[in-house]
Amino acid sequence: MGTSKRLAPLYDRYAQHGEILAAAKHGPLQSLTDRELDRGEQPMTMYPRPKKVRAWVRFGPESIRVEAALVRSTPLAAGIVFSAGAETFRCWVWGNAVVLADDE
Repeated sequence: MGTSKRLAPLYDRYAQHGEILAAAKHGPLQSLTDRELDRGEQPMTMYPRPKKVRAWVRFGPESIRVEAALVRSTPLAAGIVFSAGAETFRCWVWGNAVVLADDE
């Protein structure tokens, strides 16, 4: 018996949600600090239409790659949003930890 190509993205999303929730048990989601973002000096761009990205995030010592939405950025960092189940996570990560989903 084969697999459903139509439902494969849904099953992938369910698997990722499970990975995110499992990683979340290892500690809180880490985000860059205001000092690292240099908020007083660096310009921030807000995206009215968030872009789909894949980004590395860290829950305590556990790192995981997630599908997220890029909602804001500075020259060095990216503000992303992603969800798993009923939980929504928001954090800042270094820009080189993010790649546009279309580029993969």
